[in-house]
Amino acid sequence: MTPAQQLKQLLDAPGLLVMPGCYDAFSARLIERAGFRLTFMGGFAVSASRIGMPDTGLISYAEMVDQARNICSAVSLPVIGDGDTGYGNALNVQRTVKGYAKAGLACIMIEDQVAPKRCGHTRGKQVVPREEAFSRVQAAVDAKNEGADILVMARTDANATDGIEEAISRAQSFNQIGADITFLEAPRNKEEMRAYCEQVPGPKLANLVEQGDTPLLSHSELEAMGYKLALYPITAILAAQRAMTEALALLHAGKHPQALAEFVELRDVVGFPQYYEAEKRYAAGGE
Repeated sequence: MTPAQQLKQLLDAPGLLVMPGCYDAFSARLIERAGFRLTFMGGFAVSASRIGMPDTGLISYAEMVDQARNICSAVSLPVIGDGDTGYGNALNVQRTVKGYAKAGLACIMIEDQVAPKRCGHTRGKQVVPREEAFSRVQAAVDAKNEGADILVMARTDANATDGIEEAISRAQSFNQIGADITFLEAPRNKEEMRAYCEQVPGPKLANLVEQGDTPLLSHSELEAMGYKLALYPITAILAAQRAMTEALALLHAGKHPQALAEFVELRDVVGFPQYYEAEKRYAAGGE
């Protein structure tokens, strides 16, 4: 099956899908090895790891699609990719959707923020008018229907600017347009989360950011509310930051950090055993 078909099968099956966010091929491999069935390439973590800059629209389409290509080639699980605002008008959205599909992504997320966008759990967000938001999602759905082998996730950030009723209304329209998944960003409490789940049909995503605006509910609570996907977009990069910071501080102080992975584990994750086997296979005189 293609990545999009794999994801569709997961969405059609019962149960909540727990999805840690990745930011490069290495983190995606760790997520796959941990047993998760899908992952999400988020703009916040990719911006931080690839260019060392904030998720405020500074990273480009070319950089994101290149990162997606590397991630998708390193794992076999379906990857959802952050497409931000589509990097321009409706025609840019279509190019982005097609490029993300060719990179191997199973699904693209398109949002209704004003460009340049901001991380969903930071301040200063603005959203485009409803007509422009719907046009973006329609363009993405059209690109899919015209042959791009990818699903579409439509996200609204209107809760921060116009309130929960407007955000729910936009999510309902996204579903009617044909988005495969809807994503109402940053509900502030259980009541808003429950209202979204009750009033919007189709698969829904909960974005669970540590120290963010949305309550970190248990998996059972999220599933009971009606969520299909539970995304933890920065958990892995937060864990990596803490571990690296502590190890480097010890090294700077003249001590050698002890809480490290084994070198053999690292070699295994990046594929040295498979490389050595292939090397033997193609060696002169080999079998």
